[in-house]
This record gives sequence, C-alpha cells and structure tokens, in this order.
Amino acid sequence: MAERPPRRPRVAWEARAPQESSSPLKPYEVCMVQPLQTDGSWLAVCEKESVRCIQAFLKSTEKDEAQKMRFLQSIRTLCRAARHKGLSQGLDVFCPRDELAENIRALLQEEPRDHLRTAVRQQAMLAIAALSSAEAVPEGQTIPLLDACFSSVFCLPPKEDMQGLDTSLYHKTLHAMDTMLQTVVLGSPASSLSKELQSILQMLLTFTKSPSAAVRERAVGRIGTLSYLLASYSSLEAWCPFGREDDSPACHGGIHIPILGELLGRLILLSFCKDKETSRAALHALHHLFRFLQQQRCSAWPEDNLQHQRVWGAASTSCRSLPSTSATTKVFGKYLQPLERTDIILTAIEAMTDASISDKEGASSMLDEAMKDPNSWLTDVPKIMSGIHGNLEHIRVAPARHSVDSLLLLLTNRCPREVVKSLLKCSPPVDSAALAMWEVMFSRLQPLEKVLRELRIELRNQRMRRLFSTVLEDTCILQLTLLAASDVRAKEFAATYNLWRSLRHQSLEMLSLVLQGLVTLSQRPETARKMRVLLEDIVETLESGNEDIQMKALLVFRNMLGHMRRQEASPIALQLAEKLLPLFNHESSQLREFSLRLFGEVMQKVAWRHKRQMRKNVRQGLLPLFFHLSDQSQSVAKASGEALLAAAELLKWKQLRHLLQTQQTWRIGECLVVQDRSRAEEYCHQSLPHLKDAQATVREAAVRFIGLAARPLRDHSPEKLAEICRALKALEKDVEPSVSSLASQTVLILSPLRKQPASGSGQLIPQHTLAAVVFDKFSPRPGFPPKVAVFDHNLSTVAGFSLGGQRAKGKWQPPKEAGLPGELPDALPFQQPLAAQPTLTWGVLPTEPQLPHWTTKTRRGGGGKL
Repeated sequence: MAERPPRRPRVAWEARAPQESSSPLKPYEVCMVQPLQTDGSWLAVCEKESVRCIQAFLKSTEKDEAQKMRFLQSIRTLCRAARHKGLSQGLDVFCPRDELAENIRALLQEEPRDHLRTAVRQQAMLAIAALSSAEAVPEGQTIPLLDACFSSVFCLPPKEDMQGLDTSLYHKTLHAMDTMLQTVVLGSPASSLSKELQSILQMLLTFTKSPSAAVRERAVGRIGTLSYLLASYSSLEAWCPFGREDDSPACHGGIHIPILGELLGRLILLSFCKDKETSRAALHALHHLFRFLQQQRCSAWPEDNLQHQRVWGAASTSCRSLPSTSATTKVFGKYLQPLERTDIILTAIEAMTDASISDKEGASSMLDEAMKDPNSWLTDVPKIMSGIHGNLEHIRVAPARHSVDSLLLLLTNRCPREVVKSLLKCSPPVDSAALAMWEVMFSRLQPLEKVLRELRIELRNQRMRRLFSTVLEDTCILQLTLLAASDVRAKEFAATYNLWRSLRHQSLEMLSLVLQGLVTLSQRPETARKMRVLLEDIVETLESGNEDIQMKALLVFRNMLGHMRRQEASPIALQLAEKLLPLFNHESSQLREFSLRLFGEVMQKVAWRHKRQMRKNVRQGLLPLFFHLSDQSQSVAKASGEALLAAAELLKWKQLRHLLQTQQTWRIGECLVVQDRSRAEEYCHQSLPHLKDAQATVREAAVRFIGLAARPLRDHSPEKLAEICRALKALEKDVEPSVSSLASQTVLILSPLRKQPASGSGQLIPQHTLAAVVFDKFSPRPGFPPKVAVFDHNLSTVAGFSLGGQRAKGKWQPPKEAGLPGELPDALPFQQPLAAQPTLTWGVLPTEPQLPHWTTKTRRGGGGKL
C-alpha cells in the first residue's frame, strides 16, 4: 500500500534538519466544518491578545524589532488556532489577509542585505508557512512572498564575510525557508501542485545563474529541499485542514514539472563547478530527482540498476568520485521525455554564454553526449535552432563554439528542410547570428549541398515574398545554387553573376556568406574550374579591407589552383602574386601567414612562359619576406622562411638558398644587398614603411637592413641618404630600447665620412665604418692577450688583431690609449653570437669611439697588433 505523507510537513524534515527554536506544530485531526463566529468567542485569551497585537502593528507607523517579532509570532498563533479548530473561513474578520501578506513582504524587504543579526527573516518565513497551512495566503500572493524571502536571504554576503555572524541563526534561517517551502508545496491542492512547483523552481533557477557563488549555493540547496520532498514519498497528498476532501492525493505519476529538463541540465552543470559547496548541493539534488524519476517512470529498476547505484552512491559520498557531465546526462536521458531532453540541450547551449558557469567544457560534453544519440535527443529541430540563434553570438570559448557548430551541422545533415525553414523565420532573416549560422552550414560540402537544394526550392516557391533582406541577396543565393548544380555550364553561370559587384558595395555580410559557399564548393574539382570566370571579381575582393572577406578569397584561390594543371593555373598565379604582397604586412597574423604560404605556392604553379614576369613580382616581395623572418608569430616567421626559400629556387640564388637551409638568417640581409647592388636605393625606399610596423622585431630588422643597404648612397645620393636618416631619427624615441639604440647607431654609421690622417704604415679604420667589436676574452694559449675583431656595418671583417696590454688579477687590461673599458665586458647587446665562433661575443662600440687612432699591420697568419 502506498505510503501517505504526514499531515504535518515538519515531521518529515525533523530527521535531517536541526530543530528550530519556534514551538513545534502539533498534529491535528480533521474536524467537521464549523461556521465562523464573528464575535470572537472561539478565541482563547492568548489568541485574543495576538489579534490585538496584529491590529496595533498594522496601525503603527514606527516599528521596532520587538514589535516585528511579536507581530510575526501572533500570526503563527492565530493560524494554528484556526487550523486546529477547523474553521471554514479565513481570518479576514480580525486580520485582513492582504494586509498581513503585504506587511510580511515589507518586513523582508526592509532587512539589511549586508548582515544577518536578527531572527526577523526566520520568523517571517515561519509566518508565511503558518498562513499557507491555514489557507490564509491571498490568491496570487504566494509567489511574491517567496520571491521576497529568496531575495532577502540568498543575497546576503558569504558566511565568512559577515562580521559577527551567529552561525546557529544562519542555519535556523535556512531551515525556516525549507519548512516554508515544504508547507507551501504540501499545502497546495493536488490540481495545482505541479503549477506551484513549477513556479517555485523557476524562481530558484534564476538565482542559480547569479555571479555570486554564495547565492548559487543557497538556491541550489533549496532545490535540493524540494527534490528530497519529491523523492521521499510515494504520493503527495493535498492538505485538508478544514475538512476539504475535494482533492485526491497527488501521486508521482500525476506530478508534471515542465521545467524539469532545464532544472536537470542546470544541476548537472553546477555539480561540476569549482565551488565545492554548490557542487555537493547540486549532486544531492540530482540524486533525489533521479529517485523521483525512477519512481514516477518505471515500476522497477532498469537492467543497469547496479551501475546506477554505484555511480550515485560514489558521487553522494565523495566529491572526488563525481561522474562526468556526459555520463550524468546519459543516465538521466533514459528517463526523460523528448521535450525534457530538448530543454537539457538548450540549457547546455545557454550555459556556454553564462559567466556563472566557469567550466564550459561540461556544457560541451552534454552536447556531445546528445549528438551520440540524435534519434532520442534531436527531436525538436525548430526549438534547438531558436536556442542556437539566441546564444551563438555570445559564445566566446572556442571549444564551446565548436560543439555548437557541430550540433548545427548534424541537424543540417539530418533535417535540412526543418533547419532552413527555421532559420528563414528569424527576424530579421539575415541578422548577424543568422548569418553566422548560415556560414557554418556553408562550411561543409554535404550540408551546403542540402541547404542550397532547400533554398532553391524556397526561392522558387516564394512568389512575392523575399527570403533574405533584398532581392539582390536572394538573387546571389540563387546563383550560388546554380553553381552547385552539376549541369550548369561556366558560361551560363558567368552570365547570371553580374550582380557580384553590386553585392560587394551593398552588403559585405552577404558577400562573406557567398564567398564561404564558394570556398566550400571549390573543394570539388569540376566546380573549381567553373569559378575561373569569377577570377577578376574575387581578386578585387582582396582590396576590400575586410579581413574575413580577404581570407575567404584566398581560400577560394588556393582551392582553385589546387585543382588546376600548371598551364591552367599559371596566369592566375601570376596575377595573384602581385595582389598578395600588401597582405604580408596585415595586422592579422592569420592573414599574414596564409598570404605568405599562398605566395610560396603560386611561385611553384607558374609555367615557363610566365617565369620572367613572376621573377619581377617575387623580387618585390623579397624584403617583406626577409623582415617577417623576425615576425613575433612563430608560424608567420616559418611561413615567411618557406616562401623565401621558394623565391630563392625561382630566382636561382644559390647563396640565399644555402643561408636559409643552414639557418644563417643574420647573413641574409648582406646576401640580398650583394646579390643585386643596383637595387640598393630601391631596397632602402622599400624598407622605410617597415620602420612603422607594429612589431618591434620587424622595425629592428628594417633598421639593421637599412644600415647595410644605405652604405652605397653616401657617395652618389646624399639627398636620399638624408631622407633615410630622418626616418631613422624618428625611431630614436621608439618605445622599444633595442630599436631606439640600433636606430641611433645606424644614424651614426651613415653620417658623412670624416677623413682621418694616416698613422705610421698601418691602415686607418675610419670611425664611420665601424659597427661592432668582437672580444675573445679567453685566449687559446695561456699568456697570450685576447683577440679583437673589428667589423664594419656590412658585417664584413675590417681587421683582426691581438689586444695589447697586460694581465691583472687574471684579466687583461687594455692600454689606456685604446679608449676601451677598463675590463673586457662579458657581452654588450648588439646581435646574436656568431654561430661559427661561439666564444666570440658581439659588442657595441662607444658613442664616440677612439678607434681612428688604432692601426693594424698585416702579417702572416691574418693577425695584427694594436
């Protein structure tokens, strides 16, 4: 025989919650209906005193804490008397119920939100419970009263942040809320029990989305209270305190909670949150709801009963053995209705935008689990599409966005017609979220073909109604469906695609969508060849300035070239090589990398008859390729090196190829200058824009190269040299010290030549030609002085000699006339160590070096003496 719930709700909770301070409710017997005696003769002396207390409180304007407490306790006393004596009518004769509810709500709202120091909240919730048990809560007032209770208690600071908190009072307050909730639920008529539960749980769910962990924990705890109530009895009988027998018991099978799917989804996510208290409370609530579902929807445990017991048993006892979100979703999914499964999916999608859910991987795992069994989970396509549309733009985490995209593609493959119709109903039809969804569906060949087929049907059936924002956009989509058709010839397609340029000026969003379709369709060889007629228009989109459009245009070109023979691809490659050059310096590292890689590919696609022109284009790209070897993005630097190697192959520059293959990147600048000295002025002019590059590493590389390339200009182009020095002067205030220092040194190097008198028979080393000195502090033989090598700005050795002086305390002291530091430094910042001579360290000369007084005398062995 089914167990009946106790008539007194508190009894069911005394075993698991601490006893509250208020006097316990006494059991009652169902009495015969008695007429209300308006003279109050049925009231005891203490109850009459309660009436006077309530009436005085309602008339008073000044209310202290003691008055508030007496008012609330008086309400409980009257309600208890009315319930025990089986009155058939309410207490309106003595205490207007509307005023009672309004005053209780006002008291809760007046309580301070920054601390808990009185029992007003506790007594207010017990008073609400008493009114509910006596059916004295006015119609429509239950939810506002509960909302006031939740706001007053949940929004308190965390326990550890409330100074002087009485822990006992805190727990009694929460226990009073639990008592109130069970009384309200059990006091509801069976016919409205589901509705009452739905409303309460909806409010609690709102608080579980709070950014405050304390608020979430308290709300989840109350959900656990109601979940325990649902799972603890085989039936929930409506209270009949006044002899009402018109309601039958509300058995489990009769309880319907429309919000159950959302509730379960939220609890699954919170059970894996970082806050241990919230996680534990959510897990307990899930455990009770699992028991409720089993009792409601199956007469016996399923075949995997033992597995379920192990999962929940372990999870209930230790947070360390929590199951995964996907496993939990799978376990609950067996007991849910299709609508409830859909709500779990929507909750997971919404959680990906929710700041209160720190672990977005849990939401992704829930979607992944649903996609494993699409027949059971993906049943309401329009509702899921609406959920994706409403949240997609706010999903910032890449793995979460990938899961939603995968869900959308799966829906498209399974139900293309429903997907297309659902998305076309969005208002406006091509808002940013809808366009993003179209792009996802256009990104894979199979879903795209299905979507274009459905769009073609819709466009034919639309008659006077537009599918997208304008007739132009509808027409462009129609042309895309023509291109996807295998029986349409390229000429026919080109003839109907005159709207492309209009689209480029009127709707960049739709242009981006069409390009995405072209990217995907160009994966098919036969379609890629048709697109040759669009070459001129697609090339022009590279100048649009829109990163997304530029990237998609490059993808179309890569796919097209990949499906063409060299003879077909050569003219396209030649035209594309020139258009790619400006993209090497784009602010987007992704676009820089892709354009560099594509540049390397087009050099290999050119036929012999176009190689001469291609070499001209490649020479224009040598410096950008060289500078981006120093790109801060490693992937860009790698792509630049690969493209530069392809250029060396095309130009047949063996020295450049050797330097790249042996990774001697510091010598590439010298190689470029030596390889083509006639282009020195052009190189300098081409380098100037890179002095303003956003990356300090690129600016530094440009300064260093100008120091190499500008040397020949001193003799025949002083005006150009002055322009270069002015540009370098601007960098002397660069925020990056390495750039500003190198710019100052380079300006000094490029300053006009000052002739020096000869000294002895040795060779003078002019001041302006010196760029660096290399010290080898550790002589190969004991007793011999360190070696010095002097380099000019072209990194060519001017002289090598031993440093005179004497040993002092184990270190060499240079002669005073050398103008060098007292001790040889370990390292002075200039460039990286020489690969061939790792014991040598680059050093920067002083601003005013004394080296014009140094001379060298050549002798056998290549040495010299200072």
